[in-house]
Amino acid sequence: MLHSTDDGVSWVTLNRPEAMNALAPDQRDHLIALLADASADPGVRAVVLTATGRGFCSGADLRAAAATGAERVAGDVARTVRLGAQRLIAAVLDCEKPVIAAVNGTAAGIGAHLAFACDLVLAAESARFIEVFVRRGLVPDGGGAYLLPRLVGPQRAKELMFFGDALSAEEARGIGLVNRVVPDGELEKTARTWAERLAKGPTRAIALTKQLVNASLDTDRTTAFAAEAAAQEITMTTHDANEGVASFVERRTPAYRGD
Repeated sequence: MLHSTDDGVSWVTLNRPEAMNALAPDQRDHLIALLADASADPGVRAVVLTATGRGFCSGADLRAAAATGAERVAGDVARTVRLGAQRLIAAVLDCEKPVIAAVNGTAAGIGAHLAFACDLVLAAESARFIEVFVRRGLVPDGGGAYLLPRLVGPQRAKELMFFGDALSAEEARGIGLVNRVVPDGELEKTARTWAERLAKGPTRAIALTKQLVNASLDTDRTTAFAAEAAAQEITMTTHDANEGVASFVERRTPAYRGD
């Protein structure tokens, strides 16, 4: 896995092209740690998640898991899912900085869910998305049955999960799984442009907006309105809110610091 920080943007690149960037447990844990670091680092104001080669992420590395040869006992699988795939998706959803998925190729299984958990999804024209679990006789894990109905509705989610058919980038955009589709050669440039815009924005306001939106479908109106009011109370104490108002009054471009 490659990692660098540039102009307030944390770039995380899955780098196992020979395995279509299938996630082994150590790589998954590294990615979770990088997302936690991004949350805690004031110098990071946006995250881009992408990959090398033809695949974005083909899912969990089942060969690596099988190679351990350990005998399973009751509870092992559920524990592995909770501490593995679910913990990864939660790390993306809970990251206090906006996360952009720049999907360069096939995103399958947990790889698709990794993209869908991101705040914004850019896809290369050659990208495709596959709910591959049913092909293996499995239920979708890694938050799939939680994420997809919220993104595309229950009927469409069932269609994707029951059949496991591949979706092209344009098909995914058409049903709301992808924000924008770009030519393959423009994916990195577009991701950089979006990330740099986010990195120059009011970081705390964006983080609180992310929390409000992510929680909105799980709460009633009274709770959502209370959370909104509390978030605005917090936001109004930040430097960036004061700068935003001052720049409006002074008719100039705001210079946000992220605090």
